[in-house]
Parts: sequence; C-alpha cells; structure tokens
Amino acid sequence: EKINIFENKHGRRPRVLVVKMGQDGHDRGAKIVASSFADLGFDVDMGPLFQTPKDVAKDAVENDVHAIGVSSLAAGHKTLVPELMHSLKDIDPKSNIIVFVGGIIPEQDYQFLYDNGVSAIFGPGSNIIVSAEKVIELIANNNN
Repeated sequence: EKINIFENKHGRRPRVLVVKMGQDGHDRGAKIVASSFADLGFDVDMGPLFQTPKDVAKDAVENDVHAIGVSSLAAGHKTLVPELMHSLKDIDPKSNIIVFVGGIIPEQDYQFLYDNGVSAIFGPGSNIIVSAEKVIELIANNNN
C-alpha cells in the first residue's frame, strides 16, 4: 500500500540499488533482499560484485535511484560506506539518495555509520517486510 501511494504521488515506484562493495563476494543475502524488495513492489537494480564506492555512487545517480542498500559481510563497512557517502556528494552535491546497510555489522559500529549519513541498519535476523517498510518510509519522507 505504501509503495502504491508513493507511485501515485511521484509517478513511479521507489527505486533501490542493492550493492556489494570491495572484496566481499558473498552475495546471497543481497540477492534475497533484492528479490524480496522487488516482490514487494520496489524497482530494484542489483549491482555487480566487487564495486568501488565511486562506481556505486555513479550507478545510483545515473539510474536515479531513491536508495542504496549496501550488503556487508567482510567488515568493509567502516571504510567503504563513508567513501560511498563522499562519492555521492562529489558526483551530485544535491543528491538526496538514502543509504541503508545490512549484513554482519557489529552493534558498536552502528553509531559510526549513522554519523556518516546512513539512514538505517539491518543486522542478521532482520525481518525483510519490516525492513522494506522502513525503507519505503525513509524514501517517502525524503521525497516530500
């Protein structure tokens, strides 16, 4: 329902880019998130493995996404996510793309990620429907 409301208001469905950055090649979780979000009504792009933060930012801006979902299992989140946030601002200083992160992220790193502009973090065991609902709410609030 929230996705339909968004589509009626903005003329398109919310678009999400799901990515793996750095040397993390474990993409099962990212694929589950991408297919689940698509099943729930999002337009979803899936980035290739081993992207750089700059490549992700470029893809996100070029594809006019509303959000980037970063999947992290290999502890790169403390370097790659801040680089992504800087790259987004470098490529498009007016960018309002939200970034959410999922995967194996120690709770003690959550505040660091929030301080670096991440809008939501979904750790192991997060409910996909609850996560999707949070993401559509963030996108809708960011596009009013």
